[in-house]
Parts: sequence; C-alpha cells; structure tokens
Amino acid sequence: MSATLVHPGRAGLVTRLLRSRELAIAAVLVLLVLVATLKTHSFLFSSDGWRNVLLNPSMLLVLAIGQACVIITRSVDLSVGSTLGLCAYFSGRLFIDHPNLPIVVVVLLAVLMGAVLGLVNGALVAFGKVPALVITLGTMYIYRGIFLTWAGSSRINADQIPASFSNLGTQQVLTIPVLTILALVVLAVGAYVLSSTRAGRELYAIGSDPDAAQLYGLKVTRRVLLAFVASGALAGLGGVMYLARYGTVSSGAGQGYELQAVGAAVIGGVAIFGGSGTALGAAVGAYLLVTINSVLPILGISDFWQQAVVGALILGAIALDRVLSVRQDAALVAARDEAPPSGGSAPPGAAPSSPSAPSSPQVTA
Repeated sequence: MSATLVHPGRAGLVTRLLRSRELAIAAVLVLLVLVATLKTHSFLFSSDGWRNVLLNPSMLLVLAIGQACVIITRSVDLSVGSTLGLCAYFSGRLFIDHPNLPIVVVVLLAVLMGAVLGLVNGALVAFGKVPALVITLGTMYIYRGIFLTWAGSSRINADQIPASFSNLGTQQVLTIPVLTILALVVLAVGAYVLSSTRAGRELYAIGSDPDAAQLYGLKVTRRVLLAFVASGALAGLGGVMYLARYGTVSSGAGQGYELQAVGAAVIGGVAIFGGSGTALGAAVGAYLLVTINSVLPILGISDFWQQAVVGALILGAIALDRVLSVRQDAALVAARDEAPPSGGSAPPGAAPSSPSAPSSPQVTA
C-alpha cells in the first residue's frame, strides 16, 4: 500500500499571507500615505515629497534591524541613540582632523566604533548576567556623557565635511535616495542572516528558551554578544547616515532614537518576550512609525495625540504578541494531550488489533 503526500496549495499560501503581520502593517502604511496624499497632494507628489517618504525612515530602519536582533534574544538595547550620536560626531571629527581620509575608511571606522560599544553592552549582559535593560540604560547615559564631554558646545557643520560625502544625503538613483538604498541593503543582509543562517536561527532558539538552548549545546554567550555587536555596528552606520543626511552634528544628536527603534521593532512584530519576529517586520514598523509622525499633523492632530497614537500602537503590538503566545502554548498542550502514546499499549477501551491485520503504511520523506 502506498501513501500520498499532500502539499499545501494556493489556498494555504493565501491564508498565510492574510495572516502575515508584515503584510498587515504594510497595508496600514499604504493607507496612511494615501490618506495624506488625498488631503495634501504635496505629501507625495511635490519635488521633495516622494524623496522624504523614502528617506526619512532610513536611519530608523537600520537601527530597528539591529534592535530586532537583540530583542529576538530576549534582550533590549537602549544605548543605540547615544551610540548613533557619538559615532556621528566621531565621523565628523575624522573628516575635520584628517581631511584626506577616504570616505569608505571613515564609514568603516564609525561602524567599528559602534561595534565596540555594542560589544561592551553584550559582554556586560552575557558575562555579568545582568538584565540588558539595566545594562544598556546605564551605558546609554555613559555614552551620552562621553559625547557631551567630547563635543561640549561645539558642533560639526556642513561646511566642515567633504561635499562628496554630504551629497550622499541628497543624491538619488532612479528617484530612490542613496541612503534609502543603503538601508535596503542592510535590510536584505539582516533578513538573510536571521532567516537563512545557523547563527540567525540560534538567536530565535535562545529567545524562545535560553535554558533549553544552553542545554542543547548552543553557544548562547557568543550569540548574545553577536546580537549586541550587530546592534552597535548598525547604530554606528546610522551615525554616518545622520551626518550625511543633516550635515551637522550637535551634542543632542540621536536623543530619543533608542525608544523609536524599540517601538519600530515591536510594532513590526518582533516579540518583546523574544523568540519571534523578522527583519522585514522591523523595517516596515520603522516606516510606519515615521510616516505616522508625518501624516498626523497633516490631518490636524495635535502633538499630544501623535505621541498617544504611537504609544497605543506599541501597547497594542505587545498585547497582540502576548495573546498569540498564549494561544500557541494552548495549542501545543492540546496537541500533546491528543497524541497517541508511543509505547505501544492501546488506550483504555480500545479494541485489540488483529494479528493478521496489515501494518500501516510508512511515509518516507
């Protein structure tokens, strides 16, 4: 007797798409853009409208992907805003103090600086066994203090950096800003690492159950360090993008970005409890968060309600993640209870099988 394997059809694919968190957020994002455009055509169709829609969320997108890597491991990095500001100022000082330094070298040094700051966070969390919330809250103030001491009342001005670098903030390729293209490259790499590499999959395992991951033999400490280094490196890249985008850096650069990065990741479906989420979801969450802040003033909504809407979105995303987690746990328990015993004894009341009955067919992969 042969068995037939039934593969999921198009209906199953459509169902998965309809249940996709990323698709739902993208639909809300498109709806917001349409409403704002109908209200004010210049929102999308002015000389700078299309460019701003794509460009403004680029830095937050990069930060959100790094934040997603950390949150997936059941941690959080609150120092990314200070890291971004410090690396932005560091990049500007390199251009001023070493004017002949190639742009690529400056970018790499800023990313390296961010990675080192992220490594400090990861080491304190992984080896000190202290909650990441406490550690990164402390390093957020430490990095900000270093930034304030170094910069003082001075600032980096646009005329102090090379024009070839500052032009990156305005240049476009096929109407797409260069910084947006850079952010999309980061998104593609991040999505590939999280979904298709062993290191990325182990981050999910650690976030789902750190103790079980440790017993299974996963290198939990190394992966947590990797997540924080990635977050710091992307914050360093965000600092370079900040300098190219605005052309000036003062001691207040990057303030508030840490909470926006966490909010973007959570709104995008990265569970604050760890173990689930995607880079794509974090990216779409970043675009939604920035677009909301741009659309609500056009609709005549006050600043207070703008912040309230963002807060409500974050609370709603956390509540939804919790509900889905509880339902999934209940489904797993029900499936385990309904599974037949593996020992071979029949359940009470079941008729004994006939000795001459043919064995059930085996399906091989």
